[in-house]
Amino acid sequence: MPQPSNMRKGGDGRLTAALDPQDSGPQDACGVFGVWAPGEDVAKLTYYGIYALQHRGQESAGIAVSNGRQILVYKDMGLVSQVFDESTLEALKGHLAIGHARYSTTGASTWENAQPTFHPTPHGSIALAHNGNLTNTAELSTMVEDLASLTGELDLAMRRPEASTNDTSVVTALLAHHPDSTVEEKAMELLPLVKGAFSFVWMDENTLYAARDPQGIRPLVIGRLERGWVVASETAALDIVGASYIREVEPGEMIVVDADGMRSRHFAKPEPKGCLFEFVYLARPDTVISDQRVHSVRVEIGRRLAQAFPADADLVIPVPESGTPSAIGYAEASGIPYGMGLVKNSYVGRTFIQPSQTIRQLGIRLKLNPLRDVIEGKRLVVVDDSIVRGNTQRALIRMLREAGAREVHVRISSPPVKWPCFYGIDFATRAELIANGLTNDEICRSIDADSLGYISLEDLVDATSVPKDDLCRACFDGVYPVPLPEPELLGKNLLEAAVPARTDADGLAASLAGGGATDALDRP
Repeated sequence: MPQPSNMRKGGDGRLTAALDPQDSGPQDACGVFGVWAPGEDVAKLTYYGIYALQHRGQESAGIAVSNGRQILVYKDMGLVSQVFDESTLEALKGHLAIGHARYSTTGASTWENAQPTFHPTPHGSIALAHNGNLTNTAELSTMVEDLASLTGELDLAMRRPEASTNDTSVVTALLAHHPDSTVEEKAMELLPLVKGAFSFVWMDENTLYAARDPQGIRPLVIGRLERGWVVASETAALDIVGASYIREVEPGEMIVVDADGMRSRHFAKPEPKGCLFEFVYLARPDTVISDQRVHSVRVEIGRRLAQAFPADADLVIPVPESGTPSAIGYAEASGIPYGMGLVKNSYVGRTFIQPSQTIRQLGIRLKLNPLRDVIEGKRLVVVDDSIVRGNTQRALIRMLREAGAREVHVRISSPPVKWPCFYGIDFATRAELIANGLTNDEICRSIDADSLGYISLEDLVDATSVPKDDLCRACFDGVYPVPLPEPELLGKNLLEAAVPARTDADGLAASLAGGGATDALDRP
């Protein structure tokens, strides 16, 4: 029997917080990475893999490594570069690893909920990382309780880590309970029962596994190393570690990699509904999704915006970075010069330092500052990826006018966001979404723009070259491809009540929610 696996915690475990938690926009889904490569430094490969996926989650990061005898897990709150250092990575030796960069959509932003999750079993151990959000977490949690009652006690395989309250830990507990079968067979039995959006990457001591929900809502791709295999949320992570892109994990498919190579099994019929918002905002521009280069799609969106909403202007500027490709496309199609009118502080994201009220009142200037000599006296077309509450655009336009802009024409590379996401993106609550109740003209007046144009849903879908019926468009049209349970069975804090608040040695409540995510699924 393998030696007991260890789980360690680095740093001081303090919670991260957004610099401006009063106005969080759409928060990214998580990033997952896995590698099976004997003879390679798998911990460092995983570090670089999740580093490339940092944009998908900035609350916590973790890596699990197996040397064939035991699994070691190291995780903590913060960015990948804050959690890991050279000595930590040197201690994580093995031939197999998985990694995770988290943004919380179920369970508070605490160390206990950081991933990969870990569970011992009578036959070894399991570590699992998850990108997405499940819609039947309550049902799965009941299955854990039922199994515990049948055995009369919580055996090793069924115990959840203390204070863990995320959907991932529930799945890990169920996956770990396989007294009469293998992990692979247990997964084939369990995965058809898991509903919602999931791209899972998990491991035991000797095998790497990956699975994608039947709708394929969140991305997951396969790469080849000279001496191994890689799975990752985006192709950009494959590029960083020198892996060649093979293909996407298909919806409803499970991948298994071990000493015998890679094999594939299907646990459900594919019903593709890839997330349309990945093309707009979530994915890196250097990523390939559904055989489409994301940067090229975003440039095409800009071209279509220029055709649908022309403007008599002197300069096209992006809201960096996500507005940049579409601004390039708009300038190209309109013939209006493209320029950089806003400077972005690349180091603003999440921080351990809570802003004071004085700093918070500076608002958007924490992230963006105008180039007065570029924009003064100009009529501007400002291209951004989305409008959620409208607070950011309102502050941005005020800042541009103060810097001397004569006119500000706003162009948005997504349709109005009117519906919450239950599949792994944290928007504002529906009541807070500015497009849910105001017309475009009213939004234009609210943010004080001279004109406002959103790309249509039809043009956005056409720009992706993916059939409309193969895309999840729920945040734009309210059509949810995976049925939702009753509201009381959804929610970021669904499992919180079952776990008592714990206090650490310094008296800090360990179950406090992180900034910017407290209402991820508490929707009207």
